[in-house]
Amino acid sequence: MMIKIARIDGDGIGKEVTEAGVAVLESIDLNFDFIEAEAGRECFEKNGTTIPEETIKIAKNAKATLFGAITSTPGQKSPIITLRQELDTYANLRPIKSFKGINCLFDDLDFLIVRENTEGLYSGNESIEEIKSEDNSIIDKKAIAHRVITKKASERISKLAFEEAIKLNKESVTCAHKANVLKKTDGVFKESFYKVAKDYPNIKTNDYYVDATAMYLLTKPQEFDVIVTSNLFGDILSDASAGLVGGLGLAPSGNIGDEHGIFEPVHGSAPDIAGNNISNPIAMLLSVSMMLEYLNEDYWADKVRTACENVLEKGKVKTPDLGGNDKTMDVANEVIKEIKNLC
Repeated sequence: MMIKIARIDGDGIGKEVTEAGVAVLESIDLNFDFIEAEAGRECFEKNGTTIPEETIKIAKNAKATLFGAITSTPGQKSPIITLRQELDTYANLRPIKSFKGINCLFDDLDFLIVRENTEGLYSGNESIEEIKSEDNSIIDKKAIAHRVITKKASERISKLAFEEAIKLNKESVTCAHKANVLKKTDGVFKESFYKVAKDYPNIKTNDYYVDATAMYLLTKPQEFDVIVTSNLFGDILSDASAGLVGGLGLAPSGNIGDEHGIFEPVHGSAPDIAGNNISNPIAMLLSVSMMLEYLNEDYWADKVRTACENVLEKGKVKTPDLGGNDKTMDVANEVIKEIKNLC
């Protein structure tokens, strides 16, 4: 059976790591039909939009979407946020895991950040107001961002977090919020979390203010199993957590909804190194593993993930961010060899 995958390379190193991801997928015993679609700054310069309607259509009609990285375009909508909202991939799953062979701050971490993906400050509802004097001259400008938090979305993401805890055999779920200051919006989020928690009496629950969560991630990250939080907080905490285990080059993610899945490395397009083929593809390859799991191809998901772990542990082939001198496709090819050894 042919599995239709939307392929959105994007900009910069997004193209390089997506090429690596596709190479790994093409090396395994499954049949993929990659449908290429455009998004990002280069797309804007070519088409006058950062994400054409055709790209959204292709993603909606695919079994899953593989997304590289994009360079932001000032004043234009974000392609990845647009896709998340259009496909209602309301959960952003960001695993944080220590790998053998990697020099990192903590070598014993394995937790998951579950980030609400469709609202919060990323709703994109912003405006600018002019402040005028009595003679109607402009004396200042005021920018306003509306933070949207709904009970429905908060309960939905909390439920998914508890389901992930069960799936991963984790003991606890922590809610990160700022309800002491954002009493209305984060008040809804916290209340929704504890409402859902009643349906999971065997899972331990607690909550921290997001600033305290950030401190605990630095001082006692082993405490966490699953963290659930809102959009902006999840973005910040997950990138910071990647720094605990070796950096963004090792950080995968999956955007999951009831009908669609989008899989992308957490890192950006890194225009400063784009074209040198030295970007670390491991984050993308681990995202590929997450995509295979989403497609119920657990056997191959495990093989790709284990191959990445083995390549990192052996340390014979690694990109400059990990202290090596190898190219992006050198790492991908080594992972492909390892997959064959595992089969």
